[in-house]
Amino acid sequence: MTPKRRTLTIALAALAATGTTVVAFAQGLPKLAQKKTYKVGFAQTESNNPWRIAQTKSMQDEAKKLGYQLVYTDAAGSAAKQVADVDSMIAQRVDAIFLAPREEKPLAAAVKKARAAGIPVILLDRNVDQSLAKAGNDYVTFIGSDFIQEGQRVGNWLKANMKGQARIIQLLGTTGSSPANDRRKGFEDAIKGNANMKILASQTGDFARDKGRQVMETLLQAHPDVNVVYAHNDEMAIGAIAALEAAGKKPGKDVMVLSIDGGREAVQLVVDGKINYVVECNPRFGPKAFETLKQYAAGQKIPTKIINPDKEYTPQNAKALLSSAY
Repeated sequence: MTPKRRTLTIALAALAATGTTVVAFAQGLPKLAQKKTYKVGFAQTESNNPWRIAQTKSMQDEAKKLGYQLVYTDAAGSAAKQVADVDSMIAQRVDAIFLAPREEKPLAAAVKKARAAGIPVILLDRNVDQSLAKAGNDYVTFIGSDFIQEGQRVGNWLKANMKGQARIIQLLGTTGSSPANDRRKGFEDAIKGNANMKILASQTGDFARDKGRQVMETLLQAHPDVNVVYAHNDEMAIGAIAALEAAGKKPGKDVMVLSIDGGREAVQLVVDGKINYVVECNPRFGPKAFETLKQYAAGQKIPTKIINPDKEYTPQNAKALLSSAY
């Protein structure tokens, strides 16, 4: 035993003697052997909307194409269940884990637990708290969209296309999730300092259609003069449209509706004139996710962030791009 290791062993023993829980983490990322087939976990956050369903299908289709065994779990919108799902994958000794974190902080601990068990993790579409777990050390990489840029694109489009005062209601995504945090920051940074733009209210609709509708109904009563709705995803935007129509307002005309995701239903609403602008968030992760896994196993250097290219849908291009929306 080297002097350095002996010192560490003595220190750990001393901590254990005091009743302190000691968790030993591996130094650096776990290795992944090159094999013809892998047993891979995919811990999905939920399956209650078209975006998640499209993402899951893409992952399942690619795993089937490659002949890999995919251990799939659905956390049903619960961060606690998703942590338990990751624990189960660790117990099953999967070769690697793809994780779409429900929330940033709880899943950061799950990532570190997988690393300690020698299982590499690749994050998909959502990140974890960077003060608790870091790419290149605790997990391999994050694959997804630039959520801050998505919010900025919406804010910049609004600045270029809004005539007169913008009185905005912002429907936020799931509290504590990276897309909600970043889409808010990007949008608010883009319109900051513009005297003609005011956010009347910001409230979570939890990325869900019906909750988006309910929240919009309540906020409409408090702010009947709203003329812009910025929803962090299509589902809440579609819910908001139902609330606006129920209140006798014309979405897309009386009230601008802006969204992120680019599902086919939302793109059709751009064609119909009820949504004014959508930034795409591409859900087809399968090919890039499994390609990255194979590159990692081959010992290639993986960037700590891999950004998917995203389109945008406007009244000018929505009809032509409709067939390619998910």
